Amino acid sequence: MEEIRIISPTAILGYGFPRDSFQRGLEKDPHIIAVDAGSVDPGPYYLGAGVSFTDKASVKRDLKMMLLAGRERKIPVIVGSAGGAGADRHLKWCEDIVREIQQEEKLSFTLATIHSEIDKETLFEAFHQDKISPLAPAPALTEDQIAQSTSIVGQMGMEPFMDALQKGADVIIAGRAYDPTVFSAYCVIKGFPVGLAMHLGKILECASIACEPGSGSDSMFGTLRKDHFVVEPLNPERKCTVTSVAAHTLYEKEDPYKLQGPGGYIDLTQANFTQLDESKVKISGSRFVEDKPYKIKLEGARLVGYRTISIAGVRDPIMISELDNIIEKVKQVVSENFADLPINDYQLFFKLYGRDGVMGDLEPVKDIHSHEIGIIIEAVAKTQDLASTICSFARSNMLHFGYSGRVATAGNLAFPYSPSDFKAGEVYEFSLHHLIEVADPAKLFPVHIEQIGGDING
Repeated sequence: MEEIRIISPTAILGYGFPRDSFQRGLEKDPHIIAVDAGSVDPGPYYLGAGVSFTDKASVKRDLKMMLLAGRERKIPVIVGSAGGAGADRHLKWCEDIVREIQQEEKLSFTLATIHSEIDKETLFEAFHQDKISPLAPAPALTEDQIAQSTSIVGQMGMEPFMDALQKGADVIIAGRAYDPTVFSAYCVIKGFPVGLAMHLGKILECASIACEPGSGSDSMFGTLRKDHFVVEPLNPERKCTVTSVAAHTLYEKEDPYKLQGPGGYIDLTQANFTQLDESKVKISGSRFVEDKPYKIKLEGARLVGYRTISIAGVRDPIMISELDNIIEKVKQVVSENFADLPINDYQLFFKLYGRDGVMGDLEPVKDIHSHEIGIIIEAVAKTQDLASTICSFARSNMLHFGYSGRVATAGNLAFPYSPSDFKAGEVYEFSLHHLIEVADPAKLFPVHIEQIGGDING
């Protein structure tokens, strides 16, 4: 093969994409359709709770278009980080959607599912062999972190995808995966350079976010050759420019020349970006450098409590000027009222939007004169009932708190909703952000192959 052509329909499966863009990509006769389906960006809840951060109907809509196109053209359809976080429950959720589509459309294909959830005994063994190291800024791992985690996944590299493709998979639904690998695995099997294939995957994994104007809900097209690759949008309203593509290469990376992933890194010290026309960019010079030993990123989440929140607004300039003092005194009243509770049974937080709600203590602008402030009162506790009790007590005290200079006594807070308090349920935190050394890059990620359907469309 002199070139490989790839469609990336959308930045994350379920984010949607225009039918016209996708059709333009199909008219370019692609060899594979691939998409990333997950991220840690939405936080630890989804991994810990085993639910998807994308909607089922939206995921099914995207998958249906991809599967129908893939089977019509007899080309692979590849999904990584299924269900958002990629644990077994997420993988099963996405697999069930694929089976629904298969039955409804009477499709026939070879399905590969690749698991990425890692059992705790394997991790305990690696821990005692000093095979697990922290990935900054995480602290050194403890046995309790492993034991308390509800789900732990490994971020697989290309090797499990390559195994599935070589076993004849038409459709691959994989657990947690390094984003570029769903695009690069097929290319490497066909003999194309790893560095270029991985760099192309890095651009395609967020689809048209690498364009001007950028969008996570539109399609991109990549063409890989032996010494370079070309990326282009599939919507005439968008353009790939040297600036937009280079900027996306740096997206989520701390080193502009070294993009770390499973088993090594993409070296960009010799990379060149060239504008071919107003919407296409050519990239060459990227290469892959292997790490020894091979390391895989671990992601884990554990339950830390339950959350209740109350949302309110403040318009009184006198109260706004006194907010820090009021909050500290409300916290003190809460602490005194619940002095019989162990100190670790609950936490109370106040977020002030219109002042420093986004950056907190890191907010560089200190002299802020907002005419109104949005306040989120948040209680996290060992039980949902206790969280609701703490939040309610803090909210009622702040509502009627007598601060210096107060003019009106009817109430300090404006509530946009009734009821004013919301039970937000389970709260998780990331418990593992570490690297595990492995001798075999595919061993932790078992591949299951199954023939789905009869001979129809086969």
